[in-house]
Amino acid sequence: MAGEAAQEEYTQDGTVDLRGNPVLRSKRGGWTACWFVVVYEVFERMAYYGISSNLVIYLTTKLHQGTVKSSNNVTNWVGTIWITPILGAYVADAHLGRYWTFVVSSVIYISGMLILTLAVSLPSLKPPRCLESDVENCRKASTLQLAVFYGALYTLAVGTGGTKPNISTIGADQFDEFDQKEKAHKLSFFNWWMFSIFFGTLFANTVLVYIQDNVGWTLGYGLPTLGLAISIIIFLSGTPFYRHKVPSGSPFTRMARVIVAALRKWKVHIPNDPKELYELELEAYAKKGKFRIDSTPTLRFLTKASVKIGSTSPWMLCSVTQVEETKQMIRMIPILIATFIPSTMIAQIHTLFIKQGTTLDRAIGSFKIPPASLTGFVTISMLVSVVLYDRYFVRLMQRWTKNPRGVTLLQRMGIGLVIHIIIMVIASVTEKYRLSVAKDHGLVENKGQVPLTIFILLPQFLLMGIADAFLEVAKLEFFYDQAPESMKSLGTSYAMTTLGVGNFLSSFLLSTVANITKAHGHHGWILNNLNASHLDYYYAFFVILNFLNFIFFLIVIKFYVYKVEISDSIKVLTKELQGRKVRVSNQEESRS
Repeated sequence: MAGEAAQEEYTQDGTVDLRGNPVLRSKRGGWTACWFVVVYEVFERMAYYGISSNLVIYLTTKLHQGTVKSSNNVTNWVGTIWITPILGAYVADAHLGRYWTFVVSSVIYISGMLILTLAVSLPSLKPPRCLESDVENCRKASTLQLAVFYGALYTLAVGTGGTKPNISTIGADQFDEFDQKEKAHKLSFFNWWMFSIFFGTLFANTVLVYIQDNVGWTLGYGLPTLGLAISIIIFLSGTPFYRHKVPSGSPFTRMARVIVAALRKWKVHIPNDPKELYELELEAYAKKGKFRIDSTPTLRFLTKASVKIGSTSPWMLCSVTQVEETKQMIRMIPILIATFIPSTMIAQIHTLFIKQGTTLDRAIGSFKIPPASLTGFVTISMLVSVVLYDRYFVRLMQRWTKNPRGVTLLQRMGIGLVIHIIIMVIASVTEKYRLSVAKDHGLVENKGQVPLTIFILLPQFLLMGIADAFLEVAKLEFFYDQAPESMKSLGTSYAMTTLGVGNFLSSFLLSTVANITKAHGHHGWILNNLNASHLDYYYAFFVILNFLNFIFFLIVIKFYVYKVEISDSIKVLTKELQGRKVRVSNQEESRS
């Protein structure tokens, strides 16, 4: 009994300290460790959004770029920010582990922030001030100035590639999936994780944006850099309390081996009895704090990788568990694709939505609202929605569905997709009204300020926050939850990748629509002069795109099979191991 009690004190999921020793549940992990991670995220998000939220305004007013070019430069950079986590996840899972990948990437991240602060501060690194209403008549930035500015931005992007996929996973790793009490805590972790993100974002979208517009870009970028430095110090302070997962090898290599082995054995017949397939012993998984996965009938072709034909090469023979892990990552790809379009909608928040704000009346008495500060309402709406969702919506739905989450993760995502359709309908109608007022006041050609308050844009920003509370939180939790244990970082990077592809897709759509609509002498939908543009048509196009994407999502989820819960699997594993021990002991007794 004493031995069993002592065993219970250690985590069962294979987590260790930095020296590779097993960790006591009472000494490391849990919410004690998570608070360092959550507070880190508040400051780091303040730093990141302190740069990204107002970037389109800096590119327009200081580097003198037009509507399409400035918007695309923002979405291309943001797209890179969200794509690089794939590389970060690979390095963490295959080589350095999550903690050290995060630490090294943080050094790169802060270096990029420091260079960027210098780029916006030194006069020699930016073009001279221009008062022309048409930026096309202003002096452009030199090659050197652009090289320093974009070099800093993309250095920063490389740094975030190592921090983004690993910091949230480090937080989730502090809860043992094999302990029912800790597993229950993890259900709320992702909600509060998103809460911390948007709390830091709120500060950036209000205070920092105001400083950039009214005090100066040096202080406006210097404060985010200081915030990042503070966040890194906070994270490192929590090192004695963290649990760590040992790197389990490249998930890309393991997946590639399954696919190659299946292709090389494409003519091989799959046995009717799954027990004839190749699989490791139960003890091999138990020692690593992992569990074995039984063969499933989905994506049956990949099962050929587990068929025994004599060769033991890892590129010819893979365990059933390895095959099922690969299947699980592939099964999530259609869901991944269905989140690209809503990610494109999110990209509009920091580009065209802000550009619209610059054409409206921003005055409240003597105070002028920075256009980018409207993104703060996305944050506020998100914060309120997450709390209401966690406190009330989940409890209400639990009575009907008996699901501990209230609704399934895919149902939660579906609600977010519907809200995105509503957002673009409202955005299109609002823009049509703005253009009609501009025409009535003769402001189409002279680019004058439209006599409408900037708050007419408020509904689309508020709804975007509500959509995030459903879609973005569920998306992050879904890809983490449904990823195999050995591929959690890659699963988290799936959530990041959707935002990256969404931003690149935004750049592609904006350029394509702008070029097509002004071809053959036509007026064009997207011009530098928004009063002469037709963003209402562009947003209506997004309505159609979102609706078609929602239909695709409904089809995809109809065929999606959720991963087996770990808690159930570990119970089966424990019983089987106990059964083996009983049989072995009985055999020894009979022999004696």
